[in-house]
Amino acid sequence: MGVRNLLWLWVLMDVGVICGLAESTCRLLETLNSQSVYKEGDVIIGGLFPVHLQPPEPNLDFTQRAAPLQCQNFEFRAYRWLQGMIFAVEEINRNPQLLPNLTLGYALADTCLAERTVLSAALGLVTGKDSVVTSSRCGRTPEVPVIVGDVRSSGSIVVARTLGGFGIPLVSYAATCACLGDRQMYPTFLRTVPSDAFKARAIAHMLRLFGWTWVGVMMGDDDYGKSGIQHLLKELQNSEVCVAFSEVIPKVNLEKSIPRIVETLKHSTAKIIVTFAISTDMNALLMEVGRQNMTDKQWIASELWSTSSINSSPKILPLLHGTIAVDLRKGNIRGLRSFLTGVRPKDLPSDPFVQEFWETIFGCSLKNDPTISLSVRPQCTGSENLDNVVNIYTDVSQLRATYNVYKAVYAIAQAIQNMLSCQPGDGPFENGACPDVTSLQPWQILHYLRAVNFTTPAGEVTHYDENGEPRASFDIINWQVGAQGTVEFVTVGQFDSGDRKFDIDEKRVIWGGGQNEVPVSVCSIPCPPGTRKAVQKGKPICCFDCLPCAEGEISNTTGSTECQKCPDRFWSNAARTTCIPKEVEFLSFQETMGIILAALSVSGVALTGCVITTFFFHRDTPLVRANNAELSFMLLLSLSLCFLCALAFIGRPTPWSCMLRHTLFGISFVLCISCVLSRTVVVLVAFRASVPGSNIMRYFGPVQQRLAISLCTSVQVLICVLWLVLSPPIPAEIQGQSAKIILECDVGSVAGFACVLGYIGLLAAICFLLAFLARKLPDNFNEAKLITFSMLIFGAVWITFIPAYISSPGKYTVAVEIFAILASSYGLLLCIFVPKCHIILLRPDKNTKKRMMAK
Repeated sequence: MGVRNLLWLWVLMDVGVICGLAESTCRLLETLNSQSVYKEGDVIIGGLFPVHLQPPEPNLDFTQRAAPLQCQNFEFRAYRWLQGMIFAVEEINRNPQLLPNLTLGYALADTCLAERTVLSAALGLVTGKDSVVTSSRCGRTPEVPVIVGDVRSSGSIVVARTLGGFGIPLVSYAATCACLGDRQMYPTFLRTVPSDAFKARAIAHMLRLFGWTWVGVMMGDDDYGKSGIQHLLKELQNSEVCVAFSEVIPKVNLEKSIPRIVETLKHSTAKIIVTFAISTDMNALLMEVGRQNMTDKQWIASELWSTSSINSSPKILPLLHGTIAVDLRKGNIRGLRSFLTGVRPKDLPSDPFVQEFWETIFGCSLKNDPTISLSVRPQCTGSENLDNVVNIYTDVSQLRATYNVYKAVYAIAQAIQNMLSCQPGDGPFENGACPDVTSLQPWQILHYLRAVNFTTPAGEVTHYDENGEPRASFDIINWQVGAQGTVEFVTVGQFDSGDRKFDIDEKRVIWGGGQNEVPVSVCSIPCPPGTRKAVQKGKPICCFDCLPCAEGEISNTTGSTECQKCPDRFWSNAARTTCIPKEVEFLSFQETMGIILAALSVSGVALTGCVITTFFFHRDTPLVRANNAELSFMLLLSLSLCFLCALAFIGRPTPWSCMLRHTLFGISFVLCISCVLSRTVVVLVAFRASVPGSNIMRYFGPVQQRLAISLCTSVQVLICVLWLVLSPPIPAEIQGQSAKIILECDVGSVAGFACVLGYIGLLAAICFLLAFLARKLPDNFNEAKLITFSMLIFGAVWITFIPAYISSPGKYTVAVEIFAILASSYGLLLCIFVPKCHIILLRPDKNTKKRMMAK
């Protein structure tokens, strides 16, 4: 205790207390605060209240003793808080169950809402009202061992830092700065209100609940404002809420700063404005907002100005219609209103505030001053009836700070009650000692204050956690204009930190500007389903562009940050909102292309059949007999197979159809080319025989021709058999990055497929070469020219087939292959047989032996 007493002595000397070493008394040279209400008692509880909102200007001349200065701008709400503390003390003193045989007193000072005056008031309380005390008391025990206050966090910080070194507890009823929860910095500070950390959590929850992702924040230039916004930004981390702007409301130089701040507010697209500031700071800002008639903002108010009377004036109220505040939980104090309205100047001669209160509330003068005109301020009698007055002082429907003052007094009383209940030997101090209530030490009451757990007369359980914090619960109130044009604070919801439950009745809420719909405050409109967010460069994450999902990806919720890929065998729909099964694509008989190709195939077979019929009925004519009727019929049958094999390529691929289409194609074309090759060889050998009467033709008779055709075809059959055995064509699905599953036949062995095509190409090349050599043979029935031309068409078709086949997508690959088959088949049929049919059917005069042997 030695160090504490030395510190206490230093403070007393600093405030003007001189203790004579040889004298028996200490004299207080200066009374720091004469604006206080005092009542004697066994234990004096101090109280700090901003009864005035404007502190006096300090005298900086330092040439003479400064005259006492009076604070300005009387605040009815703060005076109600002061009367609420008096009411609580008197209620406790009347209660025989609480503190029997002990009377509580009070010393209540005006802080004028400034740091320098609040510290002056606090020091004035602890030094006491007596100007002379005995030397035994000087520097040992303060007159006030515990103080209720201050309303502001900044003021509480100043007082807690100064008096905390002496163990004097400070129980605040409205200081919510989370910084005051630091037990190392402020070990003697307690409060009956929740910390700003919980309030910031409630506001952050509300912002997320209503989808307000683009907000502006405004803070007072003090610890309360800065700490509150700091905790709000911490709560908004890793969320989708962004801060559009952040402004500090200064204490000085308002003429330049406030218009600039309002311009920022006016041009911002953010509709939601979150504020952490005291009422006087907000009043300066709101007056300028009102001057510019800005009514399109939704204000989120902090508790220090949410129910302030100075911000509900007729000039400002239309701007704040619909304001939402996260405020202290209101309470009910039975009998308080009759106590408040029972205040009379004549009954409180020692109250330095009651006269100003009375004159301000009734607009009159209690002094009998002839210099004051009665037309300006009529004379008061002091007996006017407060019951008929309706203002912030007499309104007990919104007891928030007042109720917390009430709880603070009861907490102190409960701590003293627990001291009185202490049994010697079982006490909490050294050797089980109990505190001496007649000489109460501040550190002793601090110990008991931290451990209180009681129920108020209103039924609320109150206790503190290890950090000296009460349980956090808030009311969500809404500013609404009543029928008389006055503000009504309507409770529309609650927030409890225990279960983190945020309840709000949206149907009862009037939103900013008097709107009935929830305002929208976003930097960018949420991206609809089918799109994703793309953050704009250099801007917060709330500002983004909406980009459509890529093909094969979807987003089925609003505001998606990324698109999801569809699973296998699924693809995105046109709107990119859902995955649908991929369409299985193959060349079918039901689609237009399949129908056309099938019709061409059948037409080719029919045309070939007509040629066969024509040749059959004219088989004895010289033209048919001269062109080797047997080879002609075999060639026509092979062409029919070529036309028919095209049908095998149309339809859903199956294992059997895949093997059939390629083998039928390869064998039928080899058979066809073999027949053409045999005819070409016969013609060439017959007309190239050098010796007349030579028997060389006996080696190229019908038997030999059939044998050659069979041999050529057998090679292709062998290739196809090996292909089918080793690696046959099978159905395959090709998905890729498209909305379709392409169902086609995989050739299996590329080498086998190449051998089939290569062998056909080899026979066609030989046939073309031989026909080219025989093109000028001198006979009327020489068809070498026709074969040459047909082979040119055949070669051109299949040479162009290769790049077209490779580059064609999906089912068009099969269509290209069918087209090549039909084109080459039609080329052979038309080039070789149409001229003959023309002579047989239309020019029978040329179909004679004489005509055939003319050259």
